[in-house]
Amino acid sequence: MSIHLIVLAAGSGSRMESDLPKVLHQIAGAPMITHVLSVAHAIETDVRVVVVGHGGDAVRDTVINLDEDIRVVEQDQQLGTAHAVTMAVPVLKDATGDAVVLYGDTPFIRPDTLSAMSAARKDGADIVVLGFNAADPGRYGRLLTDGDTLTRIVEWKDATEVERAVTLCNSGVIMAEASTLLRLAGAVGNGNAAGEYYLTDIVELGRTEGLTSKVVTCPEAETLGINTRADLAAAEAVFQANARRDAMNNGVTLLAPDSVYFSYDTHFGRDAIVEQHVVFARGVTVESGATIRAFSHLEGAHVGAGSVVGPYARLRPGAELSNDVKIGNFVEIKNATIADGAKVNHLSYIGDAEIGAETNVGAGTITCNYDGVFKHKTKIGERVFIGSNTMLVAPVTVGNEAMTATGTIVTRDVPDGDMAIGRPRQENKTGLARRLFQKLRAAKAAVKKG
Repeated sequence: MSIHLIVLAAGSGSRMESDLPKVLHQIAGAPMITHVLSVAHAIETDVRVVVVGHGGDAVRDTVINLDEDIRVVEQDQQLGTAHAVTMAVPVLKDATGDAVVLYGDTPFIRPDTLSAMSAARKDGADIVVLGFNAADPGRYGRLLTDGDTLTRIVEWKDATEVERAVTLCNSGVIMAEASTLLRLAGAVGNGNAAGEYYLTDIVELGRTEGLTSKVVTCPEAETLGINTRADLAAAEAVFQANARRDAMNNGVTLLAPDSVYFSYDTHFGRDAIVEQHVVFARGVTVESGATIRAFSHLEGAHVGAGSVVGPYARLRPGAELSNDVKIGNFVEIKNATIADGAKVNHLSYIGDAEIGAETNVGAGTITCNYDGVFKHKTKIGERVFIGSNTMLVAPVTVGNEAMTATGTIVTRDVPDGDMAIGRPRQENKTGLARRLFQKLRAAKAAVKKG
């Protein structure tokens, strides 16, 4: 049976010192709430509810852009986690099956962990709480157990010294049958040191009804919550370490793993090679056997099998490289398709263009694609030789097996097989260089005397 998700994302995040809602701060190029909701793509979920508050409109827009089927409800007053869960009642009042509460600022809960919680539910636990053994329990809530039964969750503010010595801590993630979860959340009171309605109190409320609660544990790093900029940096480091490990485990060679940065959606084929100091922004796929050389930056790009990019290359959104393409040093590609075996090796800008198979683009070539208002396209055919320092003033087409002479400015279409030469005739002025330098040096000497 599928699981309903309730994601709490209403907090103000005051310790972030930001005008941006906390859950919209990014990890690996995506808002942290995107990472939380990505769980829905890995397990079978039914209704997904996001509870918003601070910056609700911005959070709502982000969530709906991810999937318009996600339901967004508002918590006008942030009175605690139990109160936040009750905001989902209008959406889930007739729901059957289990519901799990996640948090928009806890982005690393794994699908396997939720599956383990679901298994505990199937084994008879009415309420399942996700816990972790903390190296430094600090101010986390403590999970108090009797054998394998969870008896109570106590917040640090309300805990005795004996209870604070417990290292089994509460992540806040709770799973139960949907109607049970909502009913118990509605019954929670606020008679505690903070005067808040704690969702954790449903364990004790359930116990008075004869309901059983169990704990499922996970690694502490999985429960990392983000409250400050330092936490955000730590979360980025966790994500990158995991992404690098996963890439290498899946057959990618990273020559200096700690210097490579991934986006949340970077994809690799086997036997890809990534050299030092490479950044993958959002929307990049690198196919099998491709090499990304040092100090390159890729975003919104596809790199075909066997292609080589860099060093010092930039692929911008819409860069589509087919197989065995060579993109060399200090080359920028934007919104352009490069066909099999084509080469753009040095110091060139290719934007809004199509380049055919086996074409060679010489150093210093620029597709002049922008007239100040509109973008225009350059089309270059197959087996074309573009001479160094060619300016292609779009819209323009260069036919198959054509050529441009070095330094040419192409303003008209070049038919198949033709050579375009568009540069002024060279003239040599006899002795002019010597005379000019003599005049300049004399002028410089006069300045010094004066």
